[in-house]
This record gives sequence, C-alpha cells and structure tokens, in this order.
Amino acid sequence: MMHSGKLAQPLGLAVAAAALALLAVQPAQAQSANMSFFVTSAGPGKGGDLGGIDGGDAQCQELAQSAGVGTKTWHAYLSTQGADSKPAVNARDRIGKGPWQNAKGVVIAKDVAELHGANNLTKQTGLSEKGETINGFGDTPNRHDILTGSQPDGTAFAGPDDRTCKNWTSSTQGAAMVGHLDRRGLRDDEPSKSWNSSHPSRGPDGGCSQADLKSTGGDGLLYCFAVN
Repeated sequence: MMHSGKLAQPLGLAVAAAALALLAVQPAQAQSANMSFFVTSAGPGKGGDLGGIDGGDAQCQELAQSAGVGTKTWHAYLSTQGADSKPAVNARDRIGKGPWQNAKGVVIAKDVAELHGANNLTKQTGLSEKGETINGFGDTPNRHDILTGSQPDGTAFAGPDDRTCKNWTSSTQGAAMVGHLDRRGLRDDEPSKSWNSSHPSRGPDGGCSQADLKSTGGDGLLYCFAVN
C-alpha cells in the first residue's frame, strides 16, 4: 500500500499541473478568437507587388487562418489610385466599422473616426497575428514601415505621383506610402509619428522592390482588419 501511495502523489501533482496549464491557455485562446486587428508577421516577399489589392487581402486572410480566426473576413488597410478608368479605393472604406482589438484583447480603435484620430496603435499594441511585437525604430532589423498607400485620413492619393507601387502590382517602378507602426522616426515631427502616412518608399531600385522596402526600415508588412 505504501508503494502505491508513493506513486499516487506524483500522479496527482501531474494532473494538477496539467489543469493549471489548461486554465492558463484558455484566456489567451479566448482573446485570440476575438482578434479583429493585426500587423502581418511577414509580407509576400515581392516588395510592393502584392498581386493587387486583392492579394493584400489574401495575405491577411491566410495569416488570420493560421492564427485560428480565418472564419472572419479580413482586408488589408490599403488604398489604390484611380487608373485605367477605375476609381480610387480608400483604405478607410474597406475595413469595416470597428471596434478592432489585437491578439491580446487590447482595443486599437472603436471606429473609423477614432482610428484616424486619437487611436491606441503603438509598438506595444500593434501586434502580429501571433501576438508578437514587430521590430521598430532602433531595433535590428527595423520593420516599422507598413504599406498603406494612404493619406493621413485614410483616403487615396490623387495626382500623377505613384504612392501604391502601381496599385500593388509593381516590385520595380513606383513608390508606396508607408506608415510608422511604432510612431517613431529620424525626426520628431508629425510624419514620423504617423501610423499610416509617414513617407514614400525609396531605394536603389526606385522604391517598390523588397530590397528598397528593407532599406528604409520596412519588410512589405500590412495592417489587417476584420470587416465583420
């Protein structure tokens, strides 16, 4: 009997430990299920060529699927410019109504107006679909440049200057407007602090290659929002 009692004690401890581990995991899973915003942990790898705006959406949907929230409809925060008789598309019009929260349950913004005003998007809250922080200014490598093609109010650019890498189809010619995820840059000015409209991409190849994006602190990453 003493022998069986000695066996039962470690077994009981193991069961208790497993129960505690399960309790620790459950809240994280619940928060992840409610996730409605994330920054992509990786881009397609072709610079500004996302396969068009639909390709950007597909990247968001694929990563959402990997995170267990693929039943929602996800759109990339991207604008396109009017071209070939097609009207421009505004990023702010394609991301739903909000509110949006990250993988840890922190609300980024309650609606479109707050998103483009006093939102809660920072390096600490702008998490990936995995719930991880993205490298920012001062980190190696810096990945804080997020592709948006948008003006500060979330609308598309007018005029001849390319700000969307030819509507997200070019990895050579053109440039893309990017925002700073961590709201930091080389200067203490409004563009450096802008999450969605900081500066156009640039680099040895022009601004739309993967190498160009990396040269100024980017990696072809996107903001993703659940629209439902």
